[in-house]
Amino acid sequence: MIDVEDLIALVRNYNPKTNVEMLREAYAYGREMHSGQTRQSGEEYFTHPVEVAAILTEQRLDDASIITALLHDTIEDTRSTYGDISNRFGNEVAELVDGVTKLTNLQLSSSETKQAENFRKLFMAMSKDLRVILVKLADRLHNMRTIKSMKPEKQVQKARETMDIFAPLAGRMGMQWMREELEDLAFRVLNPDGRNSIIRRFITLQRETGDVVKRITDDIQTELGAESITADVFGRAKKPYSIWRKMEEKGQSFSRLSDIYGFRIICESDGDCYRVLGAIHRRWRSVPGRFKDYISQPKSNGYRSIHTTVSGRDGKRVEIQIRTRQMHEVAESGVAAHWSYRDGVRAQNPFAVDPARWIAQLTERFEAAEDHGEFLENVKLEMYSDKVFCFTPKGEVVKLPKGATPLDFAYSIHTRIGDSCVGAKVDGVRVPLWTRLKNGQSVVILTAEGQRPQAAWIEIVATGRAKGAIRKSLREENRERYIKLGRELARVGFEHIGKKATDKALSTASKQMGLGEGEELLARLGSAEVNVRDVVRALYPELDVRGDEVDAKSAVLGLDAGEQPHRAQCCQPCPGERIVGISYRGQGVLIHAIDCAALEEFEDQPDRWIDLQWHSGQHAAVHAVSLAVTISNDAGVLGRICTLIGEQKANISDLKFRDRKPDFYRIIIDVELRDLEHLHAVMLALEAESDVARVRRIRDLDRRP
Repeated sequence: MIDVEDLIALVRNYNPKTNVEMLREAYAYGREMHSGQTRQSGEEYFTHPVEVAAILTEQRLDDASIITALLHDTIEDTRSTYGDISNRFGNEVAELVDGVTKLTNLQLSSSETKQAENFRKLFMAMSKDLRVILVKLADRLHNMRTIKSMKPEKQVQKARETMDIFAPLAGRMGMQWMREELEDLAFRVLNPDGRNSIIRRFITLQRETGDVVKRITDDIQTELGAESITADVFGRAKKPYSIWRKMEEKGQSFSRLSDIYGFRIICESDGDCYRVLGAIHRRWRSVPGRFKDYISQPKSNGYRSIHTTVSGRDGKRVEIQIRTRQMHEVAESGVAAHWSYRDGVRAQNPFAVDPARWIAQLTERFEAAEDHGEFLENVKLEMYSDKVFCFTPKGEVVKLPKGATPLDFAYSIHTRIGDSCVGAKVDGVRVPLWTRLKNGQSVVILTAEGQRPQAAWIEIVATGRAKGAIRKSLREENRERYIKLGRELARVGFEHIGKKATDKALSTASKQMGLGEGEELLARLGSAEVNVRDVVRALYPELDVRGDEVDAKSAVLGLDAGEQPHRAQCCQPCPGERIVGISYRGQGVLIHAIDCAALEEFEDQPDRWIDLQWHSGQHAAVHAVSLAVTISNDAGVLGRICTLIGEQKANISDLKFRDRKPDFYRIIIDVELRDLEHLHAVMLALEAESDVARVRRIRDLDRRP
């Protein structure tokens, strides 16, 4: 464990004016409070807060942040209180420790409704003082570095939470180094075989080609020397998870990936950055579509750099980032650069973003979200998005996530513009509304009075703001129809359990689900935003137990004790079908129908195949199967379809419109069934309906996990 004098030395390296006595007192107090406590590895517990503090010294953070790191678990895990810390170390530290404690208690990987509410609390904590998140990220980083001491199931849970929430959050804050390390540590747990495969291929590649990084670094230095440019050049192979993600996104094998090396050039001034770019492009051919100038158009978290990809030695693609030293400091620290110290004073970096302004921009998009689902969708879209920059006709810049369309552009300007959009021109050319925008394009939105959003727009747009606005408009426009359909769905669902969907029952359920009073619950049911099963469960949780039916967890025979089965979404097997399991280390067993096309991928991995069979008893109607149904576009048809399914004792868990024509609808209905016989009964009932033109079961390889 790092002793107190070594920790003080780490802080003094960048802040000679640090309050040494306060650091010593915090170290001694934290060690006393955690006395007798140990980590799962058996080592003294206080080693963890000390390591978290050491991580923060790498970012040159202020004394309050370092002391908070030393004390961040005291309120939660010891007899220490908020008042004790406030009296000893002041209100600022007490507030920070209390904020970290509250974040630790948030179960961010829980059910969607609770997860969304906890995300909201997370952003509220960030808005009060962003240093709370910096301490929490350092806490998570050290926990991931020492995750091997946890139980396997706990490792998977923490790794998934890290991959889904904390790594993207670190990236959104501009702390790319932390995002990459968190992703790689999580990848090591979630897919050790995949990670080891990448590393083995790297070793083989180095053995075959030699030290490519040194050769390319020397080539770049030679070109810069010829131009009399002074700069530092650093090169490295990309992290295993970054390469794995590229392989998944592009559908390519490792041998076909070219840009697996990245280089960084750190120079003295903005002018030198562009001189370096000219020298690189004169020497090597640039790759079209792989150039981004974040110096002239910085990211919202303060990030500035020039990115370009060129064809280097032997035609290998090489990614190069060019920036000044001050830009590099912000690129490494992100929003944390605002608190960094140098020589005892707050570093005056002109590119460091004001945290208050940054968090205000981040949370602005979430204020309009009307329910938990929309808020959660907005959060995830914002955290995972890369940006493109487009221009209005007046030359103003509009920042959008990668994959955004002209509709997203319209809604980013104003909801009224988005709602009345009928078309768009990109660089003067009329384009479809589903066109994906690219950097630097000029966009003109065409509007018409009386135009209203279409349901299909939700599948076109990429931003949470646009999705929320479209859903709100559709709810208002179709509210009466949705309420009528929702009432019918509720009636069928309640009759299924021998209850009546009275106004009082529905009102009580609505309040229980946080939807207030009135007919909002019925409208959400009719628009498939709320599931009938959840409504029933909200009122009658005891009826969720299904008597003598086979429990879903024991529905499959042939698994070892402790193995968790999961149904593959590509084939959605249900009882009555022959099945086989594919094992995933640390993630359980994925169940496929024996004729699933996805099994071809595992033909050369027989050790992962597990012979399974369904339990012979009566199964609960919980096995979701997707049906594509084509119906007449007439009044009351959709309601009759839902009634037919309900009469077969099946529950509709989701309903999506795929195509709307003047004379017919194509819809996808997810139906929860007992077994194959139940599926045939539902399909037969639908086929017998005169307004149903076609019914078929969907099996889709694109929905593989």
